[in-house]
Amino acid sequence: MYACFRSIGAYVPKNVLTNHDLEQRVDTSDEWITKRTGIKTRHIADKDETTSDMGTKAARLALERAAMQPDDIDMIVCATISPDYFCMPSTACMIAKKLGVANVPAMDISAACSGFIYALATAKAYIEAGMAKNVLIIGAEKLSAIVDWTDRTTCILFGDGAGAAIVSATENKEEAIIDVNIAADGKYYNYLITPGCGTNHPCSEEVLKERACFIKMKGNETFKVAVKTLTSDVEEILAKNGIASEQITHFIPHQANYRILNAVANALGLSDDQVVMTVSKYGNTSSASIPMAMNEIYEAGKLKKGDLMLLDAFGGGFTWGSALVPFCG
Repeated sequence: MYACFRSIGAYVPKNVLTNHDLEQRVDTSDEWITKRTGIKTRHIADKDETTSDMGTKAARLALERAAMQPDDIDMIVCATISPDYFCMPSTACMIAKKLGVANVPAMDISAACSGFIYALATAKAYIEAGMAKNVLIIGAEKLSAIVDWTDRTTCILFGDGAGAAIVSATENKEEAIIDVNIAADGKYYNYLITPGCGTNHPCSEEVLKERACFIKMKGNETFKVAVKTLTSDVEEILAKNGIASEQITHFIPHQANYRILNAVANALGLSDDQVVMTVSKYGNTSSASIPMAMNEIYEAGKLKKGDLMLLDAFGGGFTWGSALVPFCG
């Protein structure tokens, strides 16, 4: 039994925050943001719109496109670093509730921007082990809730949104997910971190005063490790599976920063036609960025059955992952 990538769906909040809007909040400019990140706009969820609300909407679309009902799902995996609730219940449980799915496993994965690939690896493993037939995987983030809007180095980067996919069992090897590679190295933990409100620094007046409950990042250090790691990870998975870069239809990396994506694409010798970039439109949506980018080309009619996708992500932890995925939708 093999695992195939059956469908994709996404949801983006209606509120758009432009670089010019940010000029009114912090000491920055459209020129400065665009030059360093490539980001022009990002979407921001309503105050009463939760991560699970967005994940549920993306999931419903993925189910519809797979011609499936919620009852057909026998496992839900949600990747997020901005859950509805601290610790419990999981956002996956909340999505299951909103979909009307009960009595199936539902769990969250915390792997930051690599979360969707971690979820994909989990779904593939469960299906190939015969423990599931249809797995709903979701990347959903309300990063606007964990961003320090007084910190101009981070608040310009992040946006909200969700993407979802159905991974199903198949006996057709031609449809099968070829390979998924995931890894991590905790020695870089403090390069990209939310330092407060965990057991290391429990919530207190001091933590709140220092705004330690928000995302903190060492940008230059993260950039250097990200480019090197993303490139080597892709080279490794391509070599392992005997696939040349020109065989890739769509290279869909995590949408963090235009300079990072461009550096990786150039190092791998990928053409502009192969590389999917949505960072200018949505910013960094962490675990949601890859499925959102995939949905973008699907809705544009560019993602077709049989296309070979190369996914690549890098995130806090540090975590990273890559995947070779034929689209069998």
